[in-house]
Amino acid sequence: MNRVFKQRHLLLIILFVLASLLSLKWAQINEQPVIAQLGPPISAAGDEPIEPIPMQIPLNMEKVVLGKQLFNDPKLSKTNTISCASCHDLTMGGTDRKALSVGIDGQLGTINAPTVLNNSFHFKQFWDGRASSLEEQIEGPIHAPNEMGSSWPEIVEKLRQSPEYVSAFDKLYEQDISADHIKDAIATFERALYTPNSRFDQFLRGNTSALTKEEKEGYRRFKGYGCVACHQGVLLGGNMYQKFGVFGDYIKERGNETKADLGRYNVTGKEEDRYMFKVPSLRNISLTAPYFHDGSAETLDKAVKVMVNYQLGREADQKDIDLIIQFLKTLNGEIKEVA
Repeated sequence: MNRVFKQRHLLLIILFVLASLLSLKWAQINEQPVIAQLGPPISAAGDEPIEPIPMQIPLNMEKVVLGKQLFNDPKLSKTNTISCASCHDLTMGGTDRKALSVGIDGQLGTINAPTVLNNSFHFKQFWDGRASSLEEQIEGPIHAPNEMGSSWPEIVEKLRQSPEYVSAFDKLYEQDISADHIKDAIATFERALYTPNSRFDQFLRGNTSALTKEEKEGYRRFKGYGCVACHQGVLLGGNMYQKFGVFGDYIKERGNETKADLGRYNVTGKEEDRYMFKVPSLRNISLTAPYFHDGSAETLDKAVKVMVNYQLGREADQKDIDLIIQFLKTLNGEIKEVA
């Protein structure tokens, strides 16, 4: 039954995305205002293209606790100064709120650090999708010279000097400390960083009063403009790639193109992947400024305007922008404290 439900829901998402794209194209052809394409006001959730985050995810809590300790331990970096939490601060929405993060020896990163919240729901990891799992993703910052600049032999040797770590790993893995065990513990902790029960999720589950009239109007515009074509599913994103600049060359107009701007092209070498990025999640979006892979949008207002213009080929009046932002703020979920 669960498989049938998932297949049905996926079909509904596909149909909704197609309908949104067709509606957008029709509006462009006829030069009609988007508001004319919205349909009736939203009062309750129907068959929506967005899914609520699960309320509970079963996890080995002892691994979660060990993973949290490792996530916050600067010994994972070569200089013992940078931890995973340095760039993914849970008090800042799982980011550092910088356009580019700072690694060991004050070195600047090349791309914006995305939030670590809800990472387990992404279909790929990193902006360019080069990692297929959380465990694989951990390899990146550990070895990057301008991030943590370390290696597994160095890290394992450091952790073996701690009786507390030796005891914890021996209990959970019944073996000596290893790179695979470290990655498993950190990834398990990251899987615990899901943020359920946002007001929008409550609305999806049937609580019609969870959103105000203005927030429902914002959602109606979010769908009507076509944002939902890329931002759907449980994360409102995180499940597909898209070119940054469908209706305009944002990177060229921004100027100073870097290697990071090439996106997925850096992974595949295929011309069609130039400027292609994983569509970011919109969960907890009001907590995670600045936005985009380059951190070039300092506010949600600017980010929404850029998306409407460069991704949808439209102009939106300020009232619509404000309403969409009101909707986006309902996506903030509960960030649970892990002991």
